[in-house]
Amino acid sequence: MDATSPKVDFKKQIPTYAAKQGKFDVVEVPAMQFLMIDGHGDPNTATEYQDALTTLYPLAYALKFLSKKEFVRDYVVPPLEGLWWAEDMSTFTEARDKSQWAWTMMIMTPDWITSDHLRTARAAVERKGGEPALDKLRLETLDEGLAVQTLHIGPYDAEGPVLETLHNDFIPAQGFRMTGRHHEIYLGDPRRTAPEKLKTILRQPVVS
Repeated sequence: MDATSPKVDFKKQIPTYAAKQGKFDVVEVPAMQFLMIDGHGDPNTATEYQDALTTLYPLAYALKFLSKKEFVRDYVVPPLEGLWWAEDMSTFTEARDKSQWAWTMMIMTPDWITSDHLRTARAAVERKGGEPALDKLRLETLDEGLAVQTLHIGPYDAEGPVLETLHNDFIPAQGFRMTGRHHEIYLGDPRRTAPEKLKTILRQPVVS
């Protein structure tokens, strides 16, 4: 890629970064690597969650600029994503008891980025200060494989009925069994988008 090449936009290149509202699609998700931070608790109130986000974004952009400088390979930083789970998964579809949720917040990172690049970016971010969860951050490959996904448009708290249909109706009807963790891809920024217009891909890995 030369200096005049356009930025790579993985949302447009990777088919599983697209989904349709009201339709459950069976997809094969490619293995990808992510910056990841684990945590627990209500994302609306847990300091741990805010610490994760205020650490992930500076690292993601530091790696983007490093890639542009070292490799002349620029790209659009992919959207925030989250893996969510709980001992009782009904807390997602019924009670929505967020205090019981565990999560991994993450941002996809191109496969030409290595752990050495992460160390360089981490050191640069650390020198600036203010990123509270650097010690929890890691670079890891996620290989989900077969999955079912759909697009939810609206507030995050309105996901319950969609997930209930996905988990209890569509997946069993296809002869699948859920495996892995509930996965969300946030295509909208809640700081700039009205709740009723937020777009979120809801994904559930499965096995036949």
